[in-house]
Amino acid sequence: MNTAPNPEPLAYSVADACRVSTLGKTKIYALIAEGRLEARRIGNRTLIPAGSLRALIEGEAAR
Repeated sequence: MNTAPNPEPLAYSVADACRVSTLGKTKIYALIAEGRLEARRIGNRTLIPAGSLRALIEGEAAR
């Protein structure tokens, strides 16, 4: 049983990535297209690994 009240997510949906980063959906998709933000397609969903979003915000994303 998981006792952590709010475990950190492994990945974010595009909508959740927008919410936590305050970036718009168009900007998120542009960053993915530029290769500055990682994304994984799982079924019909696009998921952004939390570490990739964190690295982008912290200024460590590959250019």
